Amino acid sequence: MDKTDDRRAAESNRSAGRPLDATDYAILALLQQDSNRTDVDLARKVSLSASGLKKRLRKLERRGVIQKRVTLLDRNAVDLALLCFVQVYLTHHQADARQQFSDAVHELPEVLECHMLTGEHDYMVKIVARDYRHLEHILADHLGGIPGVDRLLTSIVLSEIKRTTALPLNAPQGDGESAP
Repeated sequence: MDKTDDRRAAESNRSAGRPLDATDYAILALLQQDSNRTDVDLARKVSLSASGLKKRLRKLERRGVIQKRVTLLDRNAVDLALLCFVQVYLTHHQADARQQFSDAVHELPEVLECHMLTGEHDYMVKIVARDYRHLEHILADHLGGIPGVDRLLTSIVLSEIKRTTALPLNAPQGDGESAP
């Protein structure tokens, strides 16, 4: 490790504890709207130099604030017309059963999200399918076939009222409070 690497590591460690400031929030909000913005455009919008912007982006990525940049697709355009939510009930809740379920779900490309919940059911799984036959295959042969799964309750989405991946960001104000 050379002196540059040492300096970067020290800088990263110092900034890891630093809370996000208004400029960080502005950058993040703009990227959530359109992650294809050029660095020049983004820097101009937040009143930074291109190099200052790149430095902030690297810090945000190193800290895990920016996890990944992706392209969002229209599921209908790629022949995945059915969107479903599946409530999953396990027969028992030992750590090995939960881990086995988690491992199996990670292997299913049709699973967009999976959340462990409190309440009556154990998991909520968001899946996409081409058609009803594909949905039946996913439910019967995959989700329903995972050891420890007791019951599945599936709801098919008729229409999406709101869909976003953007988090509601409010930059902190001077007293530590967030703006409304």
